[in-house]
Amino acid sequence: MAALRAHGALRMGGSLGLSVAGAESNVAIGLARLGHRVRWAGRVGADELGALVLRTLRAEGIDISHAATDDAGRPTGLLLTEPRLGTLTRVSYCRAGSAGSAVTPADVLPALASGSRVLHLTGITPALGPSAAETVLAAATAARDAGITVCLDINYRSRLWAADRARAALRPLLAHTHLLVASEDELPLVLQRPEAGESEAVKSLLDAGIQEVIVKRGAHGATVVTAGGTADRAARQVDAVDLVGAGDAFVAGYLSGLLDGADVPARLHRAVTTAAFAVATRGDWEGLPTRDELGLLDEPDGTTVR
Repeated sequence: MAALRAHGALRMGGSLGLSVAGAESNVAIGLARLGHRVRWAGRVGADELGALVLRTLRAEGIDISHAATDDAGRPTGLLLTEPRLGTLTRVSYCRAGSAGSAVTPADVLPALASGSRVLHLTGITPALGPSAAETVLAAATAARDAGITVCLDINYRSRLWAADRARAALRPLLAHTHLLVASEDELPLVLQRPEAGESEAVKSLLDAGIQEVIVKRGAHGATVVTAGGTADRAARQVDAVDLVGAGDAFVAGYLSGLLDGADVPARLHRAVTTAAFAVATRGDWEGLPTRDELGLLDEPDGTTVR
């Protein structure tokens, strides 16, 4: 989707910056910058904002050969962000009836061919409407059947749907998911007993067949739990200027490590590193690092790279 970013409260007017956003797009860009081959499948409107989305993804080296352009007049989705207090940002969505809400299995399933290793999905897409929810489930099912690793980031958006609706749509995805990513407050959304504590919740997810439960803890880092044990990693310390997109950057780093064959601690290290780049720069994805830049956070403060 497209993104309009305000410099202050929207009700006060003023200028807006135009860019591209979307959790899946952010992850795709993050992975492409780290040198991985990435394919994006979805649907945009036959409008200038849709052209901007596709142009941006193409410029970042992402394969968009399976991106569909809506032929029924549905517009490209839009979000508006406004900074309110420090790093607290308010997001408004204009996605009802958008092209993305009408994405179909036929748009997405062909993209799983040609040696795909990982399918990344989020809980945002099924929130857009029945067709989008059907597509996510179909993609997860087909990927699992084909031996493709399925990563599901819950990414709950309360402005898009209620918790009960989210739970009803997300729980069927668990049977096809290998890697589950959630913040601490999102875990109850995929549990049969939402009141369960974190340790009980994680155990129930592993018992259900999830191979890795990845819990994002924001400024406190992250935890990964597998049948073999638990790994924790503190967040990298940076001056935060914009928290939007940090979770997607984290996922991009983690999946990059997975694709490189790294063990869980090394994946976590890369994940908190890419997340740090995201929060230290403005925009959902603009500040994400290339592989050569991953070591920049290890340089002393004030260093000039010449």
